[in-house]
Amino acid sequence: MMGRFDRAAFFRAALHFVLALFLAACLARPAVAAPTSPARSSAPPEKSEKPAASTPENPSEADTPPPYEPQLLRLSEMLGALAYLEDLCGHEHNGRLWRSKMAALLDAEAKTALRKERLAGAFNRGFRGYALTYRLCTPNAQAIINRFLAESGKLAHDVAHRYGPN
Repeated sequence: MMGRFDRAAFFRAALHFVLALFLAACLARPAVAAPTSPARSSAPPEKSEKPAASTPENPSEADTPPPYEPQLLRLSEMLGALAYLEDLCGHEHNGRLWRSKMAALLDAEAKTALRKERLAGAFNRGFRGYALTYRLCTPNAQAIINRFLAESGKLAHDVAHRYGPN
């Protein structure tokens, strides 16, 4: 007997697939950034108050976020919200799954302490923001889960296809 189409399960599976593609694309791209002109590299970065020890490579290269940084921060925030809400709503092991996806994202993208701090901070903002608002699983919390699954899948897909290896 065929059951009803489970939209949340579909979006969850699609998001897992797209995140895997995105992480594979991040790991496959070269670790060296595009060369910068001498005029750009001689100017001090905005975040000069950070100690130089937190950037193991070229400071101007390490402090320059990739062009898809806003999308990664949004994706990290949604992963944090999903980790909290899916645990709250009793989705078996999915909170742990989103934490492991975030850990994989950090491994692939956080090459400096500053970058790791930004991405982890976005995850924590998403987690804590919904922890302050939701104490019980409600229909609205379920709707947010479905919306974030769809949005994060689309976001990860767009970033992987736009910035991934050709």
